Amino acid sequence: MRFLKYFPSVNRSLAIMYNLLLVDDHTLVLDGLESLISKNEDMQVIAKVNTIAECLNQLKKNEIHLIITDYSLEEEDGLTLVRKVKLLDKEVKIIVLSMHDEAHLVKEILKEGINGYVLKKNSHKELLNAITAVRNDQIYLSNEINQLLINNLHSDENKLLTPREREIVVLISKEYTNRQIAEELFISERTVETHRKNIFRKTDTNNLVGLLKYAYANNLI
Repeated sequence: MRFLKYFPSVNRSLAIMYNLLLVDDHTLVLDGLESLISKNEDMQVIAKVNTIAECLNQLKKNEIHLIITDYSLEEEDGLTLVRKVKLLDKEVKIIVLSMHDEAHLVKEILKEGINGYVLKKNSHKELLNAITAVRNDQIYLSNEINQLLINNLHSDENKLLTPREREIVVLISKEYTNRQIAEELFISERTVETHRKNIFRKTDTNNLVGLLKYAYANNLI
């Protein structure tokens, strides 16, 4: 009796590819991520997009297993992206790759069901570790984010304005525009807008008048 010889290479060629969708408003970041991911034979980047609308469009057209997204995007933030993605596809996994390391931001977006949070200053290995963990149905937080949440666990820090947010409140009271604030603090306008949203949320205000009343009452200005 003759037996067919088993070739592992044949089986490997039939392996299911892990499809990724990359979301960031910086082309250089997207290209770097694609280059890193393409070194793994069982992963492929289906698309690189800059906006939430493009992300949702790709999600409708393709089978996506994992989305890697920034928190700060040109039109809206990562929190909005996560909420819209989950309405469209509850099964797709999401890793946030961001420069933001504020405890309240991380905690808020974790509540929306993301699978990982890695800082852009972390190593390539850290991101690959996150992808591996998420593929295995685990939640992955980089070491810095883990420590941040531990330090924040027994504090009310998430209810207080950070030093940077207090700086922005002062500039808002001086009628600075987002562009002027960005230039003054050497940050992007998108980052300013993210801070403004967080300031209004933390102070339970929804307009400039309410914010200024809060600022005066709490000796911020």
